[in-house]
Amino acid sequence: MTIRSQTARTFTWPGPGSARLLRGPVSRATGLGLAGLLVAVIASGCSGSAATGSSTTGATSTPAVTTLPGTAQSATPAPAGSPSPTPGFISTGSMTIARMNHAAVLLSNGRVLIAGGQDNAGDAVASAELYDPATGTFSATGSMTTAREAHTATVLSDGRVLVTGGSNDSAEALASAELYDPTSGTFSATGSMITARVDETATLLSDGRVLIAGGQDDGGNVLASAELYDPKSGTFTATGSMTTAREDHTATLLPGGDVLIVGGTDGTSNASGGPTALAAAELYDPKKGTFSATGSMTIDRDGHTATLLSDGRVLVSGGLGDSAESLASAELYDPSTGTFSPTGSMTAARAYHTATLLSDGRVLVAGGFPGGNAVLASAELYDPNSGTFSPAGSMTTARRSDTATLLSDGLVLIAGGFPGGSTGLSSAELYQP
Repeated sequence: MTIRSQTARTFTWPGPGSARLLRGPVSRATGLGLAGLLVAVIASGCSGSAATGSSTTGATSTPAVTTLPGTAQSATPAPAGSPSPTPGFISTGSMTIARMNHAAVLLSNGRVLIAGGQDNAGDAVASAELYDPATGTFSATGSMTTAREAHTATVLSDGRVLVTGGSNDSAEALASAELYDPTSGTFSATGSMITARVDETATLLSDGRVLIAGGQDDGGNVLASAELYDPKSGTFTATGSMTTAREDHTATLLPGGDVLIVGGTDGTSNASGGPTALAAAELYDPKKGTFSATGSMTIDRDGHTATLLSDGRVLVSGGLGDSAESLASAELYDPSTGTFSPTGSMTAARAYHTATLLSDGRVLVAGGFPGGNAVLASAELYDPNSGTFSPAGSMTTARRSDTATLLSDGLVLIAGGFPGGSTGLSSAELYQP
C-alpha cells in the first residue's frame, strides 16, 4: 500500500492493499476547534480542520511502532460516563466504518460529526456518523451529497457545518460544497467554490464568513488564491491571494481577527528533487481582504500543526522539513511582535500528527509519522508556562491521518486514521487529561 502526503512525498508500507494514494491530514488540527488547528484540525478556528477548526498510561516516550488494526488495544471500552480516573487513553466505541483523511467537528449539542474520508478499499466515501459522548457510541447520520476525502469541515455561527472541496474517488479535486444541519441530520448542497481545491484550509472568521485558502487544483497546481463563503447568501466570492502558493499549510484565527497562514509547500522542487517546504508565514486581514507577509518560522515545515494557545500565541510543532525528515522542533508565533521563536522540542519527531488545546491550556500532541515505515502511538503534552513537552503515555493504537476533537467535558476524542498496515482504523479512543 502506498501513502503520500499532500505534497507527493511517497512512503511505502509493507503488506498488500489498495494502491490509492492517501494524503496526510489537513490540521487538519481543524486544535483544525474554533480557536485554532487542527485539526483542524480542527476545526473552525484553524484548519487544519484543518480545522480547522480546525484531539494510557505509561510515562515513557515510546519509539516509533507499526501497529496493525486490532492489536495493542486496551481492554473493553469504558462505560458511558466513566472516564479514566487518571490521565491517559481509554478505548471507546468504534466508528461504523474505517476512515482515514476524514473530517471531525464538535457540534453545538456536544456530539461529534465525522464525515467522509477513505475507507479500507481506498475509496472516498460520502457517509457520515455521530459520536455521542453520553453513550460512547457512534451512529450513522445522513450522507454527504458527494464522496470526498482530504476536505474541510467548519462549524458556522448558526451551528450548521460547511464542508468544502477535497477529492473524489477518481482523485479529482472538488469545487462543490455542502451544509450539514444537526437538527435534521442531513446534508444539502450549497454554492460551489470558484476553484476546485484539495488540501485547502477553511477558517471561520469573526464576522461569520469562512476563509478558504490555497490547496491544489484538479490540474495538480498549488494555489495562492483564496475565497470567502458567506452563510447568508450561500455563495463563494474571491478575495485577495496569498503572497505564496501553498498546500499542506495551516490557518489559525488570531484573537484580533486576522488569520495566520504558516508553512506548507509551494509546488516547486528543492535541490534533492522533493517538494519545497516553506518557512514563510502571512496574515489575512478580513477588513481589507488582503494577505501580507509576517515573520518567518525558524525552519521550513509542512505536515505540521498550529494551535492557538490561551494567551494568544500560536504553537507550531513538528512536520516535515525540506529534506522530508520528520521534525521534533517546535516554535511560537507572537502576534504582538509578528515573529516566531523556538520553544522546547517534542520528545519524538512527528509529522501528520494531531495537536489539541486542552481545557487547562496545555496542548496534547499525539501520533503521527516519525519517518521510515512507522506510525507513532506515543503522545506528549506541551506546557505553555514552562515551554516544554513531557510524555503523556501512549494511545491504544498507533495512528496518523486521524482526527482529534476536544469534547465539551474536556476529554479528547481520537478517531480512525492509518496505523501503518494495509488497512485503516474504525477504532476510537478518549484522552483523559
